[in-house]
Amino acid sequence: MPLTSSLAAAVLPQVIDLTPGNTIPTVDPGLRWWPVAAVVVMIVMVNVAAHKALKDLYLFWAIGGSVVVLTIGILDGTTWRDLGLAPTTWASGLVWGFGSIAGIYAIYEIGSRLPRVNRMFGDQSIADMPKWRVYFEALIRLPFGTVLFEEIAFRGVLWAMLARRMDWVHATWISALLFGLWHILGSLDLHERNPGLAVKGKPRVAQLVAVSGAVINTAIGGLLFTALRIVSGSLFAPMGFHWATNGWGYLFARRFSVSGNTDD
Repeated sequence: MPLTSSLAAAVLPQVIDLTPGNTIPTVDPGLRWWPVAAVVVMIVMVNVAAHKALKDLYLFWAIGGSVVVLTIGILDGTTWRDLGLAPTTWASGLVWGFGSIAGIYAIYEIGSRLPRVNRMFGDQSIADMPKWRVYFEALIRLPFGTVLFEEIAFRGVLWAMLARRMDWVHATWISALLFGLWHILGSLDLHERNPGLAVKGKPRVAQLVAVSGAVINTAIGGLLFTALRIVSGSLFAPMGFHWATNGWGYLFARRFSVSGNTDD
């Protein structure tokens, strides 16, 4: 086992079982790298299409992209257990997932009562949405688009394929970094949508700060999501946590946006 893997295994909680029988893939350095490159290319294509080319077909790109990357992973020899989707892991994943949803709600509810915190919930784009659209984004587009694709692509297929070629530690760091970079396009206008990120008279500085913050925060989130996937053995755990951080975010942003819109 590489030195980095040995050190990480020594400091991580014992609930993470690193024996060959768990859901961490077995390393095979002889595997070819072009399937990994194909997955990364597909991820980039979905990102560009979702934010720049065909934004109205986002759900199509997300669901279709999920099928494509899963197919590449399976053809590469990655098992459902490697992907965190084996039926034997579903119960554990659902417990962790729903637990995350409840826990994140509690954190958001407490934070929203603090003036300095609830100011950060403001998002002008959400404030201007009719109520039905907010619920559509939170309950349809987010779970069946964003969460589905990002978790299958980053914590499922890409992580498992990298872990089979290197080790799970390197796979975790690399997939988390790529997950952070994935959010660059989606955060280019974040400083305009969130008044809490504005820098008076310096829009470029505000944009740089907002984009950098989004990349760093989502990369850290990627590490946390992967930890949940390893601990639970299931992709359902990070899916639940991922939806909670964003889904509750939509609903709390609606409540605390600067210019509430109550249109139905």
